[in-house]
Amino acid sequence: MKLDVVSLPNVSGISKPEIAKPRLDEQNQDFSNMLMDVLKEVSTMQGDAKQMGEDFMTGRRPVEYHDLMITMERASVAMQLTMQIRNKVLDAYSEISRMQV
Repeated sequence: MKLDVVSLPNVSGISKPEIAKPRLDEQNQDFSNMLMDVLKEVSTMQGDAKQMGEDFMTGRRPVEYHDLMITMERASVAMQLTMQIRNKVLDAYSEISRMQV
């Protein structure tokens, strides 16, 4: 049984393709913008719930009780979610800071 020798093409002239890496500043800017947008949205929800509660209590404009409760609960859940995300980020930061290099 005779084995044929397989010749490989010359690959020495092939270079690695350059991978486009986003700049670190762009990534940080995108994350910070996203974070600020989310915090503004939560703040807006809190303000809307507060305003609706004041309108309900003073009678300045007609507000249905169930609409008030839904708005207040949405704002509460958004705030709780934001706090849990903050806690997870702080836990991750403290874990990274304890790592030995």
